[in-house]
Amino acid sequence: MKPINYEKLMRIARIVVFVTLIASLAFSAYRVLSSPADAKDIIDGNVIRTKSDYVLMCLQCLLGIFVLFLPSFIEKHFNFSIPNGMYIMYIIFLYCAIYLGEVRSFYYRIPNWDTYLHAMSSMMLGTLGFSVVSFLNSHDTVAVKMNPIFVALFAFSFAVMIGTLWEVYEYTFDGLLGLNMQKFASDGGVNLIGRAALSDTMDDIIVDVIGALISAVIGYFTLIYHPRKSRS
Repeated sequence: MKPINYEKLMRIARIVVFVTLIASLAFSAYRVLSSPADAKDIIDGNVIRTKSDYVLMCLQCLLGIFVLFLPSFIEKHFNFSIPNGMYIMYIIFLYCAIYLGEVRSFYYRIPNWDTYLHAMSSMMLGTLGFSVVSFLNSHDTVAVKMNPIFVALFAFSFAVMIGTLWEVYEYTFDGLLGLNMQKFASDGGVNLIGRAALSDTMDDIIVDVIGALISAVIGYFTLIYHPRKSRS
């Protein structure tokens, strides 16, 4: 059997996701421009979209297109190599989060879809944190070799920090554009009260912490028992 060409697979996946996001952006922009402010689209009989939902879709597609090529930019300008397997998982995550989640309404159709994505992203970010430290440890200009416990703590903190910044992004644009990314209101537009209003945000943060912790523990034992593998 021929070995898997990860670079070719990565290029194909990136092109597919890019074309999908461009088409989704065009569709959502059309709906924003052509729909009245109080328009509601019923999808499959149970998912209701308003004009603000299409604004969110536009925003997410634009963000997705930007971050799709961000790893390539980092590799090119900062001489930092991201493992191909991680890059492919990153592209799959964008497809699941933006196209399936927002455009195809998986956040409404599939129970706990958002939770699965947060678990996936936190573990990927934890792994990325290990890659950052491994890159620094192997760099000739960095004289300090970091303790595995510190590396695991850095990877955990890195993943949780990115997850927290994402919640800040959701909170900010919910306020600026009248969106409901943090699910502080029901599907009918009724504001929730107390713990119910915090539930989505706190669930996301808790899942981020658990996923980052799992990644940190796995990475720690990898550094202890397979140090060469952790640098590959």
